[in-house]
Amino acid sequence: MRRHRESHLVSRIGWLRAAVLGANDGIVSTSSLIMGVAASGAPRPAVLISGVAGLVAGAMSMAAGEYVSVSSQSDTERSDLERERLELATSPEAELEELAGIYRSRGVEPQLALTVAKQMSAFDALESHARDELHITDMTVARPIIAAFTSAGTFTAGALLPLATAAMLPQSLLVVGEVIASLFFLALLGWAGAFAGGAQQLKPVLRVVFWGALAMAITACIGRLVGTSV
Repeated sequence: MRRHRESHLVSRIGWLRAAVLGANDGIVSTSSLIMGVAASGAPRPAVLISGVAGLVAGAMSMAAGEYVSVSSQSDTERSDLERERLELATSPEAELEELAGIYRSRGVEPQLALTVAKQMSAFDALESHARDELHITDMTVARPIIAAFTSAGTFTAGALLPLATAAMLPQSLLVVGEVIASLFFLALLGWAGAFAGGAQQLKPVLRVVFWGALAMAITACIGRLVGTSV
């Protein structure tokens, strides 16, 4: 008999979140920075230097921030697992009843729920409680190193797009061209993220384009005001 295999999109949620967040931040922050400096009337070298500085600083910030954030989640998970391990060692009957109660709350008949709880506890009590009581699974467990490298890498990839655009455009078309190119990149990112996650594409595209356009507009206005006041 041919084995039945399933591949659920929820298994992608960890890396997909970090990837989309990193790339989106890379495009928005770098393009906004370039827009602000360019709108101030600064020469091309200053615009490109600011873009490179923003790329490096942003990638490091994303890596550090994601690592600290996910590490906190990982510390909490480890603490909960240690507490659960201690409770299993000191109060096994109470933990067994707690597990059976979880199964009863999901519609399993009382006697069958107790039988299932006993069998699951005999197989791997800690894993059963981690999954059914604490909701910690292989798909949701925190991975700080992977999250940090994913965020930094995708931020860099996203930031390179507006930076390369600024390097190729003539000075006279820098602001307009940067806006058009960056919005296109954001729309493409929103579509790719929605496609990878199995969601509808229109809402994510509109969402990332709107917030990206707003960020660029605000920084461009600030850059123009600073440029005219200096």
